[in-house]
Amino acid sequence: MASNVHLTPELEAFARACVEDGRFNNVSEVVRAGFRALQEAEERRAHFNAMLDAVREETVRDGAVDLDSVLAEADSIIDKTGR
Repeated sequence: MASNVHLTPELEAFARACVEDGRFNNVSEVVRAGFRALQEAEERRAHFNAMLDAVREETVRDGAVDLDSVLAEADSIIDKTGR
């Protein structure tokens, strides 16, 4: 699939510098690498959002526990065991 992409002068200079440094054979490879990085970032974001949704659902289903309650329970257990 052929596409025509217009880059800002700064991005064009960056892409050409990547080619000149020998990291890529041409600007198209630089652009593809950029899209792969964007795709990976979007997949990580989607995974993170799915985890947040799961936590929200768990909170609604099981109820939320705040830090103060956890610390109070831990203190109570410690007091009971005499440590």
